[in-house]
Amino acid sequence: MAALTPNISKIPELNRRILITLVMLAIFRLGVFIPTPGIDSEALAGFFKSASGTLLDFATMFTGGALERFSVFALGIMPYISASIIIQLLTAVVPHLEKLQKEGDAGRKKITQYTRYSTIVLSIVQGFMIAVGLESMRGQAGEAIVLNPGWDFRILTMITLTSGTAFLMWLGEQITERGVGNGISLIIFVGIVANMPSALYNTVLLVRTGEMSVFVLFFLLALMVAVVAFIVFMEMGQRRIPIQYPKRVVGRKVMGGGTQHLPLKVNTSGVIPPIFASSIIVFPATIANFIDVPYMKWLSDSLMPDGLIYNLLYIVLIIFFTFFYTAIQFNPKEVADNLKKYGGFVPGIRPGANTADYLDTVLTRLTVWGALYLAAVCVLPSFLVAEFNAPFYFGGTALLIVVGVGMDTAQQIESHMLARSYDGLLKKGKIKGRGLS
Repeated sequence: MAALTPNISKIPELNRRILITLVMLAIFRLGVFIPTPGIDSEALAGFFKSASGTLLDFATMFTGGALERFSVFALGIMPYISASIIIQLLTAVVPHLEKLQKEGDAGRKKITQYTRYSTIVLSIVQGFMIAVGLESMRGQAGEAIVLNPGWDFRILTMITLTSGTAFLMWLGEQITERGVGNGISLIIFVGIVANMPSALYNTVLLVRTGEMSVFVLFFLLALMVAVVAFIVFMEMGQRRIPIQYPKRVVGRKVMGGGTQHLPLKVNTSGVIPPIFASSIIVFPATIANFIDVPYMKWLSDSLMPDGLIYNLLYIVLIIFFTFFYTAIQFNPKEVADNLKKYGGFVPGIRPGANTADYLDTVLTRLTVWGALYLAAVCVLPSFLVAEFNAPFYFGGTALLIVVGVGMDTAQQIESHMLARSYDGLLKKGKIKGRGLS
């Protein structure tokens, strides 16, 4: 990638895609600062300050600070992720959705449409419940957060937040289709990166006031570098399965033959499991923080980032979604059938069902390590917050998403550049051929 970077400016299509991506992400950051009508911003800031250290910090991180400001993007992209989880889970049990998934592009477009509708429904429900909850909330000085409570405020807030999520969903799809990288992941990526400078500033303040020693600060920085290196190492780790292709005699010539490799990644699911797991935990916890009901208060307290229940639930969900999303991404039976169709085979393994079983066994073992790696990295912030009074952005989920999405985006840029270079070589070959003829 480093060798190809200077040539990015020479590829007009790639420049256009990068520009579109940057413009879309800039629009998202501008929307974070557009407030929802009817809210006392100072009282809201006091409420979030008093709720510091709860899961609201985590929700604010995923929305890029929009929830803390209660802007038009306060719900962020989480309703879309929750809807995606629901639809993907239903695909495994509902025959109609399973049939659509196998129909190719037409079926996937229909499933995407269902996901959009589900996103709107979830946004309406979340927006309404948060609006009702805010009416009973108070700032640090006891002042009301909502200036004019009532149905006018509830309906306006519900429409505003739903529209903001729908617009973010559209932005993400436009980035994926017309830009570079996965749009939804990049929106979360930018939200996390935008909040990191304030986290670093808060860390410096802790050192200045004596609440954190310089030794602890350097230890955290060294640990963060080590976590980044570990993430890169694990994300690039793969098991290469040798695939042998037999030689074929065509006329007087011997065609084909040789050995290729089928790469199976340690973490096939990427950063999707932590994002999905976070979305499921953040959804009820966010609602619970805005509703002043005893059992909701218990739910909010139970889901503290450094609590045992939160960490156990987070680990279980990460492991589940790692296996679930890997099963969606890679089908051993389909791969084995394709190898058999083109004459390929794994040395020492019979083609067909035996090859499928072998690939499934290898992938399952890799996924176990991938799931444990994701879970270990993602629970790190809870340990840091509890033991060192560190900002929540050090290590863990935030670093995993930032590094993972950054690597995926860089790989897509590299793929565009390699494809462009390949096209150029073909064109040169054609010109040279015509000259010789």
